[in-house]
Amino acid sequence: MTDAKLKPKSVDGTRPRGAEETRQAKVSTPEDVPPPEVIEPDRTLPPEEAEQARKKYLLKRFWISARGYWSRRGDGFAWPCTIGLLALIGANVCFQYGINLWNRWIFDAIEQHDAHTVYVLSVVFLPLVLGSVALVTVQVYVRMMIQRRWRSWLTTGLIARWLANGRYYQLNLIGGDAHKNPEARLSEDMRIATESPVDFLAGVISAFVSASTFIVVLWTIGGALTVSIAGSIITIPGFLVVTAVLYAVITSTSMAVIGRHFVAVSEVKNQVEAEFRYTLTHVRENGESIALLGGEEEERNDLDRTFGNALKQWALLAHQYMRTTLVSQGSMLIAPVVPVLLCAPKFLEGSMTLGEVMQAASAFAIVQSAFGWLVDNYPRLADWNASAHRVASLMMSLDGLERAEKSDSLVRIRHGETEGEAMLCLNDLSVTLDDGTSVVKETEVKIERGERVLVAGESGTGKSTLVRAISGLWPWGHGSVDFHPDSRLFMLPQRPYIPSGTLRRAVAYPRAADGWPLDEIKAAVEKVGLDYLNDRIEEEAPWDQTLSGGEKQRLAFARLLLHNPDIIVLDEATSALDEKSQDKMMEMVIRELPDVTIISVAHRAELEAFHSRKITLERREGGAKLVSDVDLVPKKKKQNVFSRLLDKGRSAPKDSTKKAASPGNKS
Repeated sequence: MTDAKLKPKSVDGTRPRGAEETRQAKVSTPEDVPPPEVIEPDRTLPPEEAEQARKKYLLKRFWISARGYWSRRGDGFAWPCTIGLLALIGANVCFQYGINLWNRWIFDAIEQHDAHTVYVLSVVFLPLVLGSVALVTVQVYVRMMIQRRWRSWLTTGLIARWLANGRYYQLNLIGGDAHKNPEARLSEDMRIATESPVDFLAGVISAFVSASTFIVVLWTIGGALTVSIAGSIITIPGFLVVTAVLYAVITSTSMAVIGRHFVAVSEVKNQVEAEFRYTLTHVRENGESIALLGGEEEERNDLDRTFGNALKQWALLAHQYMRTTLVSQGSMLIAPVVPVLLCAPKFLEGSMTLGEVMQAASAFAIVQSAFGWLVDNYPRLADWNASAHRVASLMMSLDGLERAEKSDSLVRIRHGETEGEAMLCLNDLSVTLDDGTSVVKETEVKIERGERVLVAGESGTGKSTLVRAISGLWPWGHGSVDFHPDSRLFMLPQRPYIPSGTLRRAVAYPRAADGWPLDEIKAAVEKVGLDYLNDRIEEEAPWDQTLSGGEKQRLAFARLLLHNPDIIVLDEATSALDEKSQDKMMEMVIRELPDVTIISVAHRAELEAFHSRKITLERREGGAKLVSDVDLVPKKKKQNVFSRLLDKGRSAPKDSTKKAASPGNKS
């Protein structure tokens, strides 16, 4: 039985679908299969060797998922679009060859003063240009469609894995920085990682086909070059081809040597840019607290530091761009002149026409452009490499979490079903950090239907961690958390989440805004004391910034009333309320949901009045431990048959008296 089946039902009364089922409902992705067997480098390796081995594996990990786009489980349009792109590239090279021939014919006609041919070729030129432009335009459309669909396919699968089983939350709990800023990795890095390979593939194939075609042209037109050196006659067959190859080797080698640090610099630049974006987002999300504390200067210092790191990396990257630009710009200026100079002796001696010289110059430029593909695209290649590494790092972190979920050898908290009528059982539950450090150990608790249990203890004893373990968000530890098979769980954290959109959506969350009639939602809002907001229930506003902490917690209680769960977990859910408002909220919950089971984590002693039981955690060496479990309200004993009959007999005369005294009762 999987964890998805063992966890309690969701708040809308249906069991949460597993990650596999959710993904299949949307799109078939590479993440439908288990993570690859290859894992992190051997931990016995020295740190430097381990980091090198990890970086070497990153690109492989990216392609393990990315190449699935063209598999049977991938996108049905992948291969038709790819084949279409290749056909368009081939057709465009044919048009290039046609224009190359046109160059030869037009200049030969000009040299021979053949006006008729010049006019005819002028008319032919327009269809050639229009055809080439049309092919390139369609080629761009098909190429970008492949990029868009590939990015959508891969991003959808990765987001599904990221959101499954609370992994997006668990990533914050494990060490390392390989998975930090996942939002940047899923957006900008994923865009670059899927756009660039398609561009590279199209560029390489186009360069190869162009080079192959026009090398033949150069060989045919140029023929052999005979030179006399120190009385010796030397013949160089295909001298234009030899020159083009040598020229390309020199420029490409120069680019590779000059830009050898491009990848590393680009990767660091992307990382510090992501950190700067994260810092800005953090300031925006915590703007109220910063403003109230007057922390602008400290935040500015932090922003200056992160932005300074970004500028420093940009400066290093600028130096790399300057060095590569030196090669690429020089190559661009020299390439058109070289074939003209090489062909000039043959033209002057009359063995080559002007048209052949111009055709050779055009072909040489195309071959040089094809061979110089690395020169032109090395910076983008480095950028792609850095982005693919960052996406793969997130994949690897998710791989680790997914393996841990499926592995029987790793110690993890189990989730099962209770026996009998117990709503929740903690069986020998110990909660640890991801490195094995114990937080809470050896906890045995059984909670019956309708019980209201207060979890108390000093700060830092692991109360909130225990709550996360109960909810299934915290996976590390051993023992089991068992729920009643028909139970529905609802969590109220200290800081309620307020989604964007209307207030109605915020109250109904996590279900859709139209999940309940408007009158029912307004009634719930009124019961928690927010009736003054009912006139704005359909208004879209930044409610997360508008509502106070207390109003957000009241709104969370309104959600509670709508969803009507079987088990409620309150994690400091009334901390922002004053004592009187807190009492009203707790009284309202007990009144409106009399049979609900409540588990509260709180420090206020006043909350004991609303609970029937209190368990206390105390910090001990090796982890906190449950030290007391007391009843705050005496449990009602079940009456036997004789007692019930006796009570019924005692109440009978009272009922008769009431009937006799009733004005409507006739004798």
